[in-house]
Amino acid sequence: MAMLSFSGQDVTQVTDADVATLAQRLEQDDYKNPFDGLNDWHLLRAIAFQRPDMVEPYIYLLEMENYDES
Repeated sequence: MAMLSFSGQDVTQVTDADVATLAQRLEQDDYKNPFDGLNDWHLLRAIAFQRPDMVEPYIYLLEMENYDES
């Protein structure tokens, strides 16, 4: 599975297919190491800030669970 990596400027060139592939990888959560998953999560988050319409169907992948830190 090819990993996408974009700079801030490149996010404007991401396609719907790129976002779907990214979301599928995050959904499967089958990474060789946790940093690859974290990189994908940050990429989806960057896309969400600049192109929220593209991430709308996958926004649940970015939501954090509420938890008690006490």
